[in-house]
Amino acid sequence: FTNKAANELKSRLSAALGEKSKDICASTFHSLCSRILRIHAAKIGYTSHFTIYDDEDSIKVIKECLKTLKLDDKVVSARSIKNIISRQKDKLITPEEYKEVQNEGYKFSGVPYEVYEYYQRKLKEANAMDFDDLIYKTVELFEHNPDVLDTYQNRFRYIMVDEYQDTNHIQFLL
Repeated sequence: FTNKAANELKSRLSAALGEKSKDICASTFHSLCSRILRIHAAKIGYTSHFTIYDDEDSIKVIKECLKTLKLDDKVVSARSIKNIISRQKDKLITPEEYKEVQNEGYKFSGVPYEVYEYYQRKLKEANAMDFDDLIYKTVELFEHNPDVLDTYQNRFRYIMVDEYQDTNHIQFLL
């Protein structure tokens, strides 16, 4: 789950396996997904030079969304909204699906789908992704591009996930 842990794993494997370890890929979920997306970004409507937004960048965009949509950020904080959007992405729920659920009468902490929708649109316009998007967009890439999925399924014969019990739904799907 951290770059430090991934580097430690790679180091230990290199020490144990020597030359045989040169083709081993040891990385975090986010780092691996970032590399995959940089190669195949055009297939999902991005350039390979997309920007990765950290939490502060995301909060700034959400605050802009709230202001544009004339919603009071004192009712629900931008950070809370970011967490709600993050949970939707972890469940692979799109803004459109989030809208459908809200139309069925379910309100997720009172945050309208328009915020999620607007947030994603602003990210796309900026050729940017947040950390959740790195995994979300990789799963989306694989779902809509079987040739790309096939490439990686053939490249990785074995996958070991350290701390597997701590993975979430979207990491499991990946």
